[in-house]
Amino acid sequence: MSDAPAVRGLSAGGFADRPSLREMLDRGERLVIPGVPDALTARLAERAGFAACYVSGAGYANSQLALPDVGLVSREEITRHLGRVALACGIPVVADGDTGFGGPIAVMHTVRAFELAGAAGIQLEDQQIPKRCGHFDGKKVVSTHDMVTHVRAAKLGGSADFVVIARTDARATEGINAAIDRARAYADAGADVVFVEAPQSLDEIELVARKLGDLPLVINVVEGGRTPQVTADDYFQMGYRIVLFANFLMRTMMAGAAEALGHLRSTGETHTRADTMLSWRDRQELVGLAHVEQLEEFLENGTTGPVQP
Repeated sequence: MSDAPAVRGLSAGGFADRPSLREMLDRGERLVIPGVPDALTARLAERAGFAACYVSGAGYANSQLALPDVGLVSREEITRHLGRVALACGIPVVADGDTGFGGPIAVMHTVRAFELAGAAGIQLEDQQIPKRCGHFDGKKVVSTHDMVTHVRAAKLGGSADFVVIARTDARATEGINAAIDRARAYADAGADVVFVEAPQSLDEIELVARKLGDLPLVINVVEGGRTPQVTADDYFQMGYRIVLFANFLMRTMMAGAAEALGHLRSTGETHTRADTMLSWRDRQELVGLAHVEQLEEFLENGTTGPVQP
């Protein structure tokens, strides 16, 4: 069967050939990671040249359920969604694990489920249940001790290659210095990457990097949120290793969809908008129609067609 065409999402083999997020971090690579709301946009992120992508809990709640990010998504929902995303692309997928969906044993179960679904890493946060978006008001955090137990559980639940990102939302409730102290404690407990959510000024962004610069750091860019925006290169120069644009793509798609629907509603036609949409041919190429047809030919006749994956 060595001549069989390799069709991602249909052929066997799992995720063994996927680049390793762990190795990227060990090499000291700097990563810009976009959030992807679904499997198709994960493939687009891969084609655009991004080294990894991110499945956001907020993105899932907004795009798949039309609900706000206030802790309404279950482990089972996000795991199924994550599996579809991971199967559609060949780059590492980082998954938003919210609070881990319970206590330490539940965190272990979440990590195992996410890794089996194809995730390269998980982000866990120290909020109380029900959690809220990191840039919302009204957040509450668990004790440092409780989050440390969750980090330990996450490390125990995953393989040696699985990356644990520990996020603290304590800036909003305890101040920036307490949030930095928490991040350090989470790293000491085994977190591979730490993430102080929603610093509120450039001075705070720089303070986090100065105090925690020996660790791999994430900064989350939320357009219109609490954290000042600069370029990815600016964040890298400050000392951050991962710049996360968790919902930029989803929000851009929302705006484009609203505008397109407004046009259709007001004009009753779409042909004048042909240059704003993906062509029929490019759409079929993106979802791999020719590769599927090649696979069908191989299965039927044992021969491959002219298309090479």
